[in-house]
Amino acid sequence: MSLSLHTRFLARRGLAAGLTAAAAALATAAAAWSATTTATAMATTTATATTAASTRASASPRTCALSDLYVSMGDKEGAAGSLYWAIRFTNTSTTTCALRGYPGVGVLDTAHRQIGPVATRSGRSYGTVALAPAHSASAVVRTTNGPIGGPCLRTGTYLRIYPPASRAATLVPAPFTTCSGIFQVGPVNAQGAF
Repeated sequence: MSLSLHTRFLARRGLAAGLTAAAAALATAAAAWSATTTATAMATTTATATTAASTRASASPRTCALSDLYVSMGDKEGAAGSLYWAIRFTNTSTTTCALRGYPGVGVLDTAHRQIGPVATRSGRSYGTVALAPAHSASAVVRTTNGPIGGPCLRTGTYLRIYPPASRAATLVPAPFTTCSGIFQVGPVNAQGAF
């Protein structure tokens, strides 16, 4: 009988030791799994944050609003019967913004009434011009240098200028005369080309 009792005691003790060993193994596995899951979650969070920051950094700058720009007239130049006058867009904001395309341009008298039709587009291709703070880009307006193929309209006092993609305009003092029915504008560019 004592052998039987001793065998049962050892069996219970072995079972208890086995259960204890199994519980310890499970606890170790759970701790390892928790550490791996936490490390994976942290790595995923870091990768997501890095990707989001990279995406923001590589994204195009916002479009310049009229309130970001100082619009002024540049130099007038005449060549081969044409008169060219640059319209300068200077970024006065504290962040980079972009201009893309053609400005809208019209000639106005002293009472702010339009003289003749608005400028037509030159048809030149264009890209996006990123303007860092205090940097400028230009668009050039063109007419003929006198009544070469038709009469001249009366001389305006202002140019009403809409920056590309803007519904707001500014008036820039500019004595401008459209002649021969030709009044064109080129796209905004960094080279000052028509």
